[in-house]
Amino acid sequence: MNEPPTPSLMVQGCTSDAGKSILVTALCRILRRRGVRVAPFKPQNMALNSAVTVDGGEIGRAQALQALAAGLPAHSDFNPVLLKPATDRRAQVIIHGQALRDFDACDYHAYKPRAMKAVLESWQRLCAQYECLLVEGAGSPAEINLRDRDIANMGFAEAVDCPVILIADIDRGGVFAHFCGTLDLLSPSEQARVKGFVINRFRGDIALLESGLRWLEERTGKPVLGVLPYLHGLYLDAEDALPRKAEEKAATSLRVIAPAYPRISNHNDLDPLRFHPEVDFRFIGPADRPPPCDLIVLPGSKAVQADLAWLRAQGWEEAIRRHLRYGGKLIGICGGLQMLGRQLHDPLGLEGPAGSTPGLGWLDYETQLATEKRLENVSGELLLPEAPAVAGYRIHMGVTRGAALLKPAAILAGEADGALSDDGQILATYCHGLFDSPSALSALLAWAGHRPTQHFDARLRREQDIERLADAVEANLDLRPLAAWLPAQAIA
Repeated sequence: MNEPPTPSLMVQGCTSDAGKSILVTALCRILRRRGVRVAPFKPQNMALNSAVTVDGGEIGRAQALQALAAGLPAHSDFNPVLLKPATDRRAQVIIHGQALRDFDACDYHAYKPRAMKAVLESWQRLCAQYECLLVEGAGSPAEINLRDRDIANMGFAEAVDCPVILIADIDRGGVFAHFCGTLDLLSPSEQARVKGFVINRFRGDIALLESGLRWLEERTGKPVLGVLPYLHGLYLDAEDALPRKAEEKAATSLRVIAPAYPRISNHNDLDPLRFHPEVDFRFIGPADRPPPCDLIVLPGSKAVQADLAWLRAQGWEEAIRRHLRYGGKLIGICGGLQMLGRQLHDPLGLEGPAGSTPGLGWLDYETQLATEKRLENVSGELLLPEAPAVAGYRIHMGVTRGAALLKPAAILAGEADGALSDDGQILATYCHGLFDSPSALSALLAWAGHRPTQHFDARLRREQDIERLADAVEANLDLRPLAAWLPAQAIA
């Protein structure tokens, strides 16, 4: 006799950034609270924010957050296919946590059947380990041009017979059109697979929405499972998109900026600065001139030479030179570290045209890109006063050599990491998560010229906001219509 299928539920969105990631995060925490051994799953993700897994792989940050909500260490099976765009037409393809190679869009489309095989292998392993799987789609299932060989949305749901709920963002308007239009563009079997709707980011009087909810249910024959409130100030790792606006704070003492270059990666490194109550943090986009500040942070990049060219074209090189001349501090993380050296070499054309590019030249080292990617979780100490503890992860393909490394910024996993300039103004490191531990954050703010008076623990804040999110979803989402597809204990 065949074993019954593992209970599962897939969240698909009518658009990107509709709320798929946070809904799966909330459901992971809710089911964990109810005693369900639950795991997250995203068949295919396209994101430049990634995390290192317990099995030495790489997955999207959103799935690492969902694993945290489920009480699990991040594992490569939670996101078996990860695409990291290097240009608008080309991306690095990561299968089961390991970089395969770069594909252009047409080549990857031809590769999708093999990618689907990897997806189903991970799915089967997870089904054997957990009582329930919560699945996140990608973009929208109604992208007609992507329907053929789809592995991210309905193509996957049909392959494993997984029920689907649709979520849409009412804050951006057009929510009823999103639901009806998406449903109309699905095949009859896919339409039947949709078990209900969730409206996200609602603010206002729910009474004014009720007539629309009734209309939607009558038109589609499907229930509205919940209307989720707009939750301000959630400290949750973004899948990819930069924050819509700066956090509002009563008073700040330290001004920090970072360039939002086109291929910025792991920008969640800067979340502790965004949310610290005493830090005025801003991403500076292409239309804005870098304002005066105390600290500039150059974050990671998936295309370091291209993003460095963008910095120069936007006037950042002169702005940084002026910033340092007036005593400001500068931090480079991963790709930012590479930009700060004398030369960047890419002889194999791994991130663009093969060749070399002059770096910003403020630290005496050179970086050469190599095919092998370094993936590891690390811990150690920053080489600043009081040697604060730091923990994070390294994801990079560059090998950096030079005299500046003789004065490292940190000791991680028992070895020297990065560089600290002789004048003490510039710090460079390969450590993502640099600001996450409270002691490291306080030490870095002090190094930048500010002695924080308020304790801020990024990991604790993230955990509190997962709980806040789960509370809100639990209060506003009815899982009872989904009882046939979830474990019995998941239905309170």
